[in-house]
Amino acid sequence: MAPTTELVSVAEYLAAETKPAREYEDGVVTQKPMPTRKHGLIQGWLVELLRREAPEWEPGSEVTVQVRTGKFLVPDLIAQRRDLIQDPYPTEPVALCVEILSPSDRLSDALAKCEAYLAWGVADTWILDPDQRCAWTYSAGDRLREVPAGGSLRAQGVSIPLATVFQPLDGSAPGRG
Repeated sequence: MAPTTELVSVAEYLAAETKPAREYEDGVVTQKPMPTRKHGLIQGWLVELLRREAPEWEPGSEVTVQVRTGKFLVPDLIAQRRDLIQDPYPTEPVALCVEILSPSDRLSDALAKCEAYLAWGVADTWILDPDQRCAWTYSAGDRLREVPAGGSLRAQGVSIPLATVFQPLDGSAPGRG
């Protein structure tokens, strides 16, 4: 969606309660695309997987992060270390930021957001495409890497097989009735 045409202050941006989430850069507000069913399934399932696989992290969906003065982004998912929780929103780098593509998203836009997270100091970012069932990792000091079909998403000792991440799309997520 196109950015707003009138500039808003940081205070106005932070006080607004809008759905879907909106991002902010130097007075300009941009609405994120409406998430799809597949997007929501993967987002919720990944939160569950991270809770199980990385108990030292606290995963959260659609949490606003301040990556620099005047720039607030809303990753689809973040993971904060439990001993370094920032509230109401992180202003210091978190352990992981994840972007999940919706049909109207462009990979180049998700990549630009991941570059902003890395510049902020986040060590690992993931980009997931539920429609194509593929993923990329982008880590500090490395290049964007596509995860092979039989591979795993990795970040700071956490490893989750890509097949497991996309299980809800088959209706076969473990532990679901």
